[in-house]
Amino acid sequence: MPVLASFIDRIFNRQSPSRSTAKDRLRLVLLHDRTDIPSLMLEQMRQDMIAVLSKYVEIDQDALEVNLEKEDGSVALIANIPIRKVREKRVDDAVVQAEAPAAADLST
Repeated sequence: MPVLASFIDRIFNRQSPSRSTAKDRLRLVLLHDRTDIPSLMLEQMRQDMIAVLSKYVEIDQDALEVNLEKEDGSVALIANIPIRKVREKRVDDAVVQAEAPAAADLST
């Protein structure tokens, strides 16, 4: 990638899907280190939250952030979920699955 294009991407915070996936995986590893919850379970929790919320609202999955914070012996789940629009009515699971991008392969 040319230097100028790379610079512009950094300015406008454009990320390739593989970079975004790598960033999400690193975030999960860091969360696992801060808590005693396995990283696979954290990813499953994230996917479950996306599935449930997507029935009612259209969310920006690329900007979604899920963090666990450990303080005074307790753990708090903090989610920042950008909503693109509220759905007029609840949609079925099949519609949500059709809209969702393919889940990342966690085995690698």
